Amino acid sequence: MKYLMLKHYRGAPEAVNDHPMHEWSPDEIDAHIRYMDEFADRLRESGEYVGGEALAPEGMWVRYDGEGRPPKTDGPFAETKDLIAGWMIIDVDSEERAIELAGELSAAPGFGGRPIHEWLELRPFFTRLESVTEA
Repeated sequence: MKYLMLKHYRGAPEAVNDHPMHEWSPDEIDAHIRYMDEFADRLRESGEYVGGEALAPEGMWVRYDGEGRPPKTDGPFAETKDLIAGWMIIDVDSEERAIELAGELSAAPGFGGRPIHEWLELRPFFTRLESVTEA
């Protein structure tokens, strides 16, 4: 079962250690990134890691609006560049394991070196149901 874990800049319930990253020291940022890298390395070793990346805050909406005219816009709706800080895809044997890993990732260190205890959005990948046919 594949799951997507989303880290939010905002829009999720407030974390226990809720300090924006721009308030962190360089050492706190390094510790956070190191935790994330070590977490991903452990999942690579167990075969549960599929992929993940931190996302830059820049971005835009793009849509097709006729031949040769793909306009870009910056609203009016909430955009992922304002919400999503990063993502990780895991491939695990059960929902319980996905919840366990999301809980562990939520403990990444933040301001003051203390765990963030941030909320992560955990979403299973959609799987198609096989058709049942009667003979």
